[in-house]
Amino acid sequence: MVGSEGPLSDVYDLAMLDLDGVVYVGPDVVPGAAEAITAWRSRSRAVAFVTNNASRTPDRVSDHLCELGVAASVDDVVTSAQAVASLIRQRHGAGAAVAALGGEGLYAALAAEELTVVGVGEEAVAVVTGYGPQVVWSDIMQAAVRIRDGLPWFASNTDMTIPTAFGTAPGHGVLVETITRFSGVTPEVAGKPEPPLLEQTMRRRGSDAALMVGDRLDTDIAGGARVGVDTLLVLTGVTGLAELVAAAAEERPTYLSADLGGLLVAHPPVVTEGARSTCGGWSATVVDGALRVEGHGERDDWWRAASAASWDHLDRTGHTASVTEVEPPR
Repeated sequence: MVGSEGPLSDVYDLAMLDLDGVVYVGPDVVPGAAEAITAWRSRSRAVAFVTNNASRTPDRVSDHLCELGVAASVDDVVTSAQAVASLIRQRHGAGAAVAALGGEGLYAALAAEELTVVGVGEEAVAVVTGYGPQVVWSDIMQAAVRIRDGLPWFASNTDMTIPTAFGTAPGHGVLVETITRFSGVTPEVAGKPEPPLLEQTMRRRGSDAALMVGDRLDTDIAGGARVGVDTLLVLTGVTGLAELVAAAAEERPTYLSADLGGLLVAHPPVVTEGARSTCGGWSATVVDGALRVEGHGERDDWWRAASAASWDHLDRTGHTASVTEVEPPR
């Protein structure tokens, strides 16, 4: 984790924002998100809303954002469905017949790339799957058999969970894992953490200095790392202290903040000397395998110091620090 002397808006020209857990949670906007995005744009910085959710069309996503008070056009939205459709067209050309299994967002993206959508039992050059709550088991079975028998397979994303109004639920990654176990085949994936989605976003925006902003280590942060851009982790979604201290090297963010307000402020550096990491007024170390944090100061600085000390311990010992005896400041 590094520091920034000035606000991140002085360093980056594009914020690629994940949606679930970053801009909204379920039907509700994250407090302060709309204001932070407006302030970022007021500094002549661009925004792209980048989502692994392939079930909704970009216009539905942009309409939802506008309803929440976040200004968004269709062109601001980039989905994993669009990325996988573009990938298939690159491989097989316009007009290719594709057996599709997913939601309306996937079908619309395939049509926009001038691909011909057919049923899972029809003649096709490839199978493509994406999240779709109405997908039926008989179609999944038929697609799995065709994949096992050699038909190329593309997947929008591999997220294992998806937030819903009734709680965290199985995502498309569960289906991908099921088909892979049956068929022995791993799909070509377009969504984060694989590069196609973010690469398409940066090409569309013409960015020279993009920042990936997300709440998930395994998709958002790892995805940014794979395309060589810096990352900002926000704590409004699924990542808590237990997940953060156990992060592998490729899942560790460049910056960390409580919410999207982190786009607009400086980020104090973390100084690690020996086994101790300090940031602001906080000092963190791991003693007998357990994380200890002392001092006082800003909440974000607590998280930065705690993360750095835990990662140093993990890298040196191979063991994840216990966090049962610490509680982040409210």
